[in-house]
Formats: sequence, C-alpha cells, structure tokens
Amino acid sequence: MDGLLRDIQQCTICKEHLPLGPRPVMSAHPESKIVIIGQAPGTKVHASGIPWDDASGKQLRKWLGVTDEVFYDVTKFAIIPMGFCYPGKGKTGDLPPRPECAPQWHRALLETLQKVELVILIGMYAQNYYLKDKAKRTLTETVRNYKTYLPKYLPLPHPSPRNRFWLSKNPWFEIEVLPKLRSKVEELIY
Repeated sequence: MDGLLRDIQQCTICKEHLPLGPRPVMSAHPESKIVIIGQAPGTKVHASGIPWDDASGKQLRKWLGVTDEVFYDVTKFAIIPMGFCYPGKGKTGDLPPRPECAPQWHRALLETLQKVELVILIGMYAQNYYLKDKAKRTLTETVRNYKTYLPKYLPLPHPSPRNRFWLSKNPWFEIEVLPKLRSKVEELIY
C-alpha cells in the first residue's frame, strides 16, 4: 500500500484543470475499518493537507460521534474523496470533483483495504458512483432509504454548514439516520 499511496501523492493526471495545482488529500491504511468517501477537498483542506480539516469535517465528526483523534486514526477510518485535489470554485460553491480520480485510484485503494466493514458515501457524487442504478432519484431519497444499502454502504448528505436548510427540512435524518450511523461506527471501531 505504501507504493500506491506514494503514487497518489505524486498524481498529476488533471493538473491543468486545478487552479491551485495538485495536492492530493486522502488517507488509508490496510487496517482501516470504515471508508469515508466524500466529494473533494475545499481550499482550507487544500492548504492544510488534512482531510476534513474544516467546518464540514467538524460536523462530520459530530455526526459520527468520534473525537478528532479517533477520526484521524487511519486504522479506523480511511478517507478517500471522489476527487483528491481542490477542483476550483464554481458559481454556487466548489466545482464537482474531477472525474479522473475515482476511476484511476479507488479500485486499487479499496482492494488493499481488506478489513473494511462500512463505506460511508457522502453526497451525490459518491452515492451515484458507488450505488449506480440503486441510487434514488435525489440525495434525499437515497439517504432516506439508507437501510437498503446496509451493511456495506451508508449514504449521508454533505455535512457542510450550507446544508442547514436541508437538515431543518428533513428532521428524520437526525432522528433516525444519525443514531444508526453512530451505533455502527461504535460497533466497528471500539
């Protein structure tokens, strides 16, 4: 796995499309029990090089019911975004993850993670890529039907502070999904 991680860190396949240049941000270990597949790093994460080192990450750790120390323990969590580098700014937020990353690296990474028991799919890009035709028409429907994808996958909305409106519109998420998520995480990593 060390060679694979080195290759990913040196990846430049889409550098001409990256406004801040390549800086792949991810983490994995052969002992990882849970994989978190999100979108792509934002500018703060690009600057720090630490996955989920922003307000969204703080919210995600709260959802998971884990401390920073536990979250960044690579034997517990592998963090593999759909796009490893900051994709740039769009009209209403960051651009979508670059399409080259997942096909280039995900399969090889996941094949080295033999102890994984849960893959958390954050946002539509991850859900559509991994659930394919089993993903529902909308993210809300996919997350609402989370039991359909267990025990392998658990779909979540993005924990961005900008999703406060979605969370207030969908109170069932905090009532039903988050307790199941925390319970599953606790069962797998403690």
